[in-house]
Parts: sequence; structure tokens; C-alpha cells
Amino acid sequence: MGAAYFYHLTQRSMEDTLSMLLGKARGAGWRVAVRGCEVRRMAHLDDRLWQSDGFVPHGVAGGAHDTLQPILLTTQADCPNGATCIMAVDGASVSAEEVARMERVCILFNGHDPQELDTARGQWKALKDAGATAQYWSDESGHWEKKAET
Repeated sequence: MGAAYFYHLTQRSMEDTLSMLLGKARGAGWRVAVRGCEVRRMAHLDDRLWQSDGFVPHGVAGGAHDTLQPILLTTQADCPNGATCIMAVDGASVSAEEVARMERVCILFNGHDPQELDTARGQWKALKDAGATAQYWSDESGHWEKKAET
């Protein structure tokens, strides 16, 4: 049974945090689906991952080789790459069933965006009420600190 890790971003950018977490997930041997809400945003993340300091092997959903991608950027709920980890950005939805099925679900949200904060709070409550294991992490102090756990 997996767990949902909530990352409340106030000091670091979404792109930098995502790159760091993708490195950790790949180091653990996980296949990853990065789930967003807008195709344009996924294209932006695609560009940023290609420009990152380390090589981050990935693809954007809809290509001929989706099933082969170790990291797949998508706006869909399915995981054609056999993901064992979902990283939800920009308020993308995740279910308690996915949390139970995956090794890890990471929910990254911008702490300066009231809409993303509200969405993350709703996700925390829904997952907690469904009995999912969850942790809440904040970078407000300049480094990551676990603030809550279910």
C-alpha cells in the first residue's frame, strides 16, 4: 500500500521540486506519471526537464512510445507507461484507490496560489477520509519539513 506525499511549495519552484523528486523516484526504480491539467503546462514541463542539469529521461503522452517511457507527462488518468508513482501538479486529481495501488503519489502545489491551496486541502481531506496514508511536507523554512501525517 502506497502513500500520498503533499509538497507545499513556498520557497522552491514547481519545476525544481519536480526535477528533484523525479530523480529520487527514478533512483528507487519507479516508473512515473507526471499528471497535470493542461497540455500547454505539460509542454512547459517537458521543455524544463530537457533543460535541467541532469538528464531526466521522459516523454509526453500521445507519442508512439508511451509504454516505454520511464517518466510520462500526461493530462490523463491512465498510466500507459506502467507507472508505480504519480506526481500530480497544478491541482490534478488523484484517488484513494491510486494511492493504495501506487508505491507513492506526490501532490505538488504552489503555496502562493489560493486555488491550489484549496485544491490540496480538499485532496488531503478526501484521501484522509478514505483511509489513505498521507504526509504533508513544507519548504517554508528553507528546507523540507514534515508537518503532518495520517
